Amino acid sequence: MKKNEISIQEKQPLLLTTGEPAGIGMDVVLLLAAENKLQDFQRPIWVTADATAMQTRADELMATGALKRCPTWQTINIDTDDVNTEHLTKQVTQQNADADHAFILLNIPCAAPVSCGQINISNSAMVAKQLEIAHTLATNKTAAAIVTGPLQKSALIEAGTKLLDGTMFSGHTEFFMQQSGCEKVVMMLANQAMKVALVTTHLPLKDVPAAITSDNVRQTVQIVVDDMREKFGLMQPRILVCGLNPHAGEGGHLGVEEIDIINPVLKEFIKAGVDISEAMPADTLFTPRHLANCDAVIAMYHDQGLPVLKSHGFGDTVNLTLGLPYIRTSVDHGTALDLAGRGGASATSLYQALVMANEMADRSVVNRPLG
Repeated sequence: MKKNEISIQEKQPLLLTTGEPAGIGMDVVLLLAAENKLQDFQRPIWVTADATAMQTRADELMATGALKRCPTWQTINIDTDDVNTEHLTKQVTQQNADADHAFILLNIPCAAPVSCGQINISNSAMVAKQLEIAHTLATNKTAAAIVTGPLQKSALIEAGTKLLDGTMFSGHTEFFMQQSGCEKVVMMLANQAMKVALVTTHLPLKDVPAAITSDNVRQTVQIVVDDMREKFGLMQPRILVCGLNPHAGEGGHLGVEEIDIINPVLKEFIKAGVDISEAMPADTLFTPRHLANCDAVIAMYHDQGLPVLKSHGFGDTVNLTLGLPYIRTSVDHGTALDLAGRGGASATSLYQALVMANEMADRSVVNRPLG
């Protein structure tokens, strides 16, 4: 090994949560492992799942022919009742990892047997426990990044799972934001065609205008600028911003949010030297001429930006949470209950999420200050 070269086992792992056990989270991990693609990242891969369910799922996929061979993994049984930082880290780092295995499985048992495609809310606590453990290991820098598989929000809500603020579970993004004590995080989806960040996320359309406040726009832009620099290595990112209204308000004739709220904030950033546009009509912003000179787009609401992005690469798209104190990427698809254990699931989005997390993790090591 060359001087200053770090071996795979010395690198911090990527921590992959499989999410809802009745869905395809375990399937896509097994598909990548069977094709030796988890070795592409030159660092350990840790996976949270129920060990019995993982083996059963591998057997089911072998029976369908979706897996040509069964990958091997090393199972570590951890105390899921004690996820304090010191104890959990000691449990997972004092094991002797075997480099011949495709991944290390952190065994988080389900309360009830897992049946493909059949949600059992008794297992929702196990799904939430995966996220709690992932947050702990990422916060203390034991894991280099979190990569999340799909979960079923309705199952966690029906099971009464709540966030730290006492509200019902509403998704990965809100969970990690509250666990990290962040006031604001930003959802970004990225593929080869574009990167799109959102000022508002999962809101009914009727509630969006009230959520477009100066503070919300300002915080979103600042987080995007900061993470484009820190996590993507773009010191002077070029950012385009969608207006809220058709034609960006048409000079106030189709809405005044651009005049009263959005553009005043954007002018603050322009004055500070940020390469960012004022509010643009979304129907012309998403054209090749503009996107060719753009590193990221900020859209005002979910279905303003994401349908365009996904039309250019659904299945190849990665979901990121910007503004967290650690790296978190995710697949862009759901649990696909009808495909679980039956073959037909695509692991492309998971692979791309791992690629992006690994690149960010490598970049953070390079940019980490000495001392």
